Amino acid sequence: MTLASSQPSSPLNDALASYDLKQAVDDNRLAGLWRMISGFHRTFIAATLALGMAALAKTAVYFVFRDFVDNVLGQPDKASLVPLIALSFIGLALLEGGFTYLSGRWAARTAEGTAYRLRNYLLDQIQRLPFAYHDRTSTGELIQRSTSDVDHIRRFLADQATAVGRVAMLFLVNFIAILLLNWQLALVSVLVIPLVLLVSVWFFRRISTAYEAYQEQEAALSTTLQENLTGVRVVRAFARQDYERAKFEKDNWEKYRRGRWLLINHALYWPATDILSGLQMLGGFTFAALLAINGEISLGTYLAYHQLVIWIIWPMRNLGRLIVEMSTGLVSYQRVSKVIAEEREPLEAGDVRPAGPPQGHIVYDRVAFAYQRPPETDAEQPGVARPDHAGPDGLPLAFEPPVSAVVEAGMSDQDLTQPHQAAEPAGSAEPAGAKPHVLHDISFECQPGQVIALMGGAGSGKTSLVNLLPRFYEATGGQITLDGQPLSSYPRRYLRQNVGIVEQEPFLFSRSIRDNITFGVGRAVSDEEVFTAARAAAIHEGILSFPEGYNTLVGEKGVTLSGGQKQRVAIARTLLKNPRILILDDATSSVDSETEAEIRQALQHLMENRTTFIIAHRIQSVMDADHILVLKDGHVLQQGRHDELMAQPGFYRQIYELQAKMEDELQREIVGVTSDT
Repeated sequence: MTLASSQPSSPLNDALASYDLKQAVDDNRLAGLWRMISGFHRTFIAATLALGMAALAKTAVYFVFRDFVDNVLGQPDKASLVPLIALSFIGLALLEGGFTYLSGRWAARTAEGTAYRLRNYLLDQIQRLPFAYHDRTSTGELIQRSTSDVDHIRRFLADQATAVGRVAMLFLVNFIAILLLNWQLALVSVLVIPLVLLVSVWFFRRISTAYEAYQEQEAALSTTLQENLTGVRVVRAFARQDYERAKFEKDNWEKYRRGRWLLINHALYWPATDILSGLQMLGGFTFAALLAINGEISLGTYLAYHQLVIWIIWPMRNLGRLIVEMSTGLVSYQRVSKVIAEEREPLEAGDVRPAGPPQGHIVYDRVAFAYQRPPETDAEQPGVARPDHAGPDGLPLAFEPPVSAVVEAGMSDQDLTQPHQAAEPAGSAEPAGAKPHVLHDISFECQPGQVIALMGGAGSGKTSLVNLLPRFYEATGGQITLDGQPLSSYPRRYLRQNVGIVEQEPFLFSRSIRDNITFGVGRAVSDEEVFTAARAAAIHEGILSFPEGYNTLVGEKGVTLSGGQKQRVAIARTLLKNPRILILDDATSSVDSETEAEIRQALQHLMENRTTFIIAHRIQSVMDADHILVLKDGHVLQQGRHDELMAQPGFYRQIYELQAKMEDELQREIVGVTSDT
C-alpha cells in the first residue's frame, strides 16, 4: 500500500507521494535543497513573505513613534491623538506577532514535511541499495545520515532558511525607511556591511570543512558504540571491557578534538562581527546626533533612526551568523544526497518472468566471481570505520561462516598447502576496479530436487558461491543458468521470492514470534498455517511453553530464545515462505548435539522436493547429498557423491578420517568416565 493511498488526501500527502528525491541531487547545494522541498514551495514562500510583513509592521512602529515625538509630544491640543497612537502601537504589535506566528507555522510545515519524506525515502533507498554498497559502508554511517543529518536539514529549513529571508526583509524595509528619513544616514548605516559579509563567507568555508570532519567522526563513534552494544555478551565473556572502553575513548577523544575546533571557529566569528557591528552603530549614532544638533533632522527622526539602524546592523550581523550556521545544513544535505544518488538494485529488471515457481535445475558453467573494489567513499575516509564484515584488505567477507577446528586442522595438512592451479574461464579476467577473484572456474549441475553440499575452509568461497543464486552479487565470469535460462535474465525479486536461506546465525526482529515466522511471506497468513510450519520445524511445543505463546516478544536479535529455538523459528519462517530453492548456511554448527538432531529432523521436512544447497563442515551433514563440492581458495578440489569421494585420496577422505578418529576418542572418554562412576 502506498503512502498516498494509506492516508487521507491532503496537499501534504500529495507532496510527499509525488516527488522522487533523486531529482533533488545537485552540485549546487542551495538549488538541491530548493528541489528537496518540492511540494512545499508555496508554503515556504508564504512563510518568508509573512516575515516580511512582520518586518513592515515593526518598521511602521518607529515611524509612528517619530510622528508622536515630533507632532504630539509636548502639544496639549493634540492630546486626543494619544489613544489613537496607542491603538496604532497595539495594532502593529498584533500584526507583527500574527505574521511571525504564521511564518513559523508554515516554515515548520515545510521543514517537518520535508524531513518526514526524507527519512522515509532514505530507509527505502538504503533497503534497495546493492549488497556491494553495504559491504563498503558502515551501519553507523548510514544511521548518522538518516538521523543527525536529516535533523540538520530540518533545522536549516525551519530556522535558518526562513531567518535569511527575515534578515533580508528587515534590511530592505529598514534601509528604505532610513533612506526616506535622510539619504546621508542611509549611506552611513551600511558602510561596514560588505566587510561583515566577507568575514562571514570566510568563516563559512572554514566551518563547513570542520563540521564535515566532525560529522564523519560522529559516524565513526556511532559505529563503535553500535558494535559494542551489539556484541556486549562477547565483550563480557572475554572480559574485554577495558579494551572496548579504551577503543571508545580514542574515538570519543577524536570527536572532542574536532568538535572543539568547530566551536573555536564559531567563537572567533562572534567577536569579529560584534566589533564591526558596534563600530558601525557608534559611527551612525554620532553622525545622526551631529545632524540633529545642526537642525538637519528632528529629534523624532533621530530617535526613529536610532531604532531603525539597529534593525539594519544586527540583522546583517545575524545574517553572517546564519551563513556560518547554514554550513551545517548544507554539509548534511551533501552527505544525504550521496546516499540518494546511489543507484538502486533493479529488482524487477529481467526478460524471463515465469508464471510459477522454478523447477530448480541449476547449472554453474565455468563461473568466476570477484568483489568490486569500492570507490573512495566517506566510509573509507579517516575516522570512519570499515564495515564489520571486511577483511584486513577491505575485501567483504560476505557472510562467510567461521571454520570449525576440524576443518582448520585438515586445511593445514602439508599436502594441501600448495595453491591449486586451474585455468581461468573465458571472459573471467579481473574487471577494472575489481578485487582478486574469490571463485575460479566453478562448474557443476544440479537437477531439480537434488541436494548440493559445499565443504571447505573459511575464505574458500562457499558462501560467495551461493550468494550468486539470489543475485546478491553478479558473476564476473562464466554463466549460471536456472531451468535453461541465464540467471541474469530473471528479475531479482522473483529469485528472492523463490530462494529461502537459513543462516548459521539467524536474525530475528524485536517482534513477536508469530511476526518473525510470517516475515518473509508477504501476504495474510492464518494461524493454522503458522502452527503447521512451526510443527514441521519442531518448535510449536516450545513456543506454547511461553506465557504469551506466539505473541511472545523475542527481544533484540532473538535474545529471549535459545540458539536452537532461534534456528527452528528461522526454519519455520522459511517453510512458510515455501521456496523452491533452499540454502542452508551451516545451520547446525552452533548448537549442541541434541539440538542438532532436532534441527536435522526439521531440516528434512524443509528440504523435501526442493533444490537444496548445504554449507557444512561436518561430514555427517553432507553424506546423503546428491553432489558434494570441496572448495579451497575459490577452486573446486573435488566433487562427487560421498562414496565416490571416499574412494579417492584427497581432502574429503582426510577430513572424514580425522572426524571419525575424534568421535571414537570422544566415545572412549565418555565410556571411561561412565565406568569410573
